[in-house]
Amino acid sequence: MALTALEIYKHLPKKNCNECGVPTCLAFAMSLASMKASVEKCPYVSPEAKALLSASAAPPIRLVKFGTGDNEVSIGDETVMFRHEKTFFHPTAISAIVTDDLPHEEIKKLVAEADAICWERIGQIIKLDAVAVKSKTGDAKRFSEAVKTTAASTQRALILMSDDPKMIEAGLKEISSRKPLINCGTETNWEPMVKIAKEHKCPLVIKSDSLESLAMLTDKIKASGFDDMVLDVTAKTPAKTLENLTVARRLTIRKSYRQFSYPVMLSLENCNDEDEAMLASLGIMKYASIIIIEKAQPWKMLPLLTLRQNIFTDPQKPIMVKPSLYEIGKPCADSPLYFTTNFSLTFFTVKGDIEKSKTPSYLLVVDGEGLSVMTAYAANKLTPEIVAEHIKNFEVKSKIKHNRLIIPGMVARMSIKLRELTGMEIIVGPSDSSGIPAFIRAMK
Repeated sequence: MALTALEIYKHLPKKNCNECGVPTCLAFAMSLASMKASVEKCPYVSPEAKALLSASAAPPIRLVKFGTGDNEVSIGDETVMFRHEKTFFHPTAISAIVTDDLPHEEIKKLVAEADAICWERIGQIIKLDAVAVKSKTGDAKRFSEAVKTTAASTQRALILMSDDPKMIEAGLKEISSRKPLINCGTETNWEPMVKIAKEHKCPLVIKSDSLESLAMLTDKIKASGFDDMVLDVTAKTPAKTLENLTVARRLTIRKSYRQFSYPVMLSLENCNDEDEAMLASLGIMKYASIIIIEKAQPWKMLPLLTLRQNIFTDPQKPIMVKPSLYEIGKPCADSPLYFTTNFSLTFFTVKGDIEKSKTPSYLLVVDGEGLSVMTAYAANKLTPEIVAEHIKNFEVKSKIKHNRLIIPGMVARMSIKLRELTGMEIIVGPSDSSGIPAFIRAMK
């Protein structure tokens, strides 16, 4: 249970030394209570108080990591019920599946297809996060070989799927150093599974028939000294799955119910394409930390990964590109010159539409504090003075000889002032960048 500021204050040294960067111990206690500071900043707190306050300040949902290096996957570490209250820190991880009953060449092919699910969108790379290897044969040797083939074919994080501890042991012999996620422990096998997870320092998925029995299972496993868990809350129906996701989140965030203070998982097997896509979308929007998808085709993954990117973009920190003069194609001194703001979605949309015009061009990106053109203009973050300053700073006039600037049609009213400040010929372009190709053709 999280402590209040006054309860935290009782455990502080009350020196008001200001060495933590806060004027008083009471103010520091308030910062700790709101999770805006770490108890480590206090040099005089006792070891007992530090342990107590660190436990109290831990995120309601535990941080769990699997995989290694650049492909390490972090899930959990959430502190809020709704994203706008703060932000969700770790995007929902999405994994494909291969099974050990497939020929090795087919496994390689499926893994290569999963690896190829990787695109750039508004300056960010969106991709599949992991590949799961599932035991279908019940043969430890076949499973071990499938795991070995998969590991050799991808650097993505790995998941081992079997409720038989012998299978998991066989798989871990091949990839223990890759720190895979083990899936899964149940009421009947949790003791050997926990032993394996402890020995190899891997996180463990646990599942049960209901949230009530899942809570009892987490209690047993925590009592055994293991706490690196992921909870599988997948139910038989979409409605029950949504209920499980929501109830687990509410109990954890609102009631500090520690039995569910772990990342949650959806395992979408044996679904048709429509149900799988619908449930995956549901999980991304409603708190799932990891989703295992049986049929990870590109046509299905692109909208899901786009949805994930949209949901997990910090609403308080717009995605921005660096203000600069960008060359699109191979422009020359006679090439058109445009400007836009540094909001990533705006930049990449305008850039794409200029590319569609098949006319090499210059694009001046103005610092609008990460806002779109009209929003920045309305907020006085995009003014003729700011545009003129960028033209000067990036020596734009040295790149062109026609002295013309094409401006977005929606800010046409800044054209007169901009002409006065820059001495350039201002041409009002289309209000929407999708009109650039037709606009350029009409100018020729």
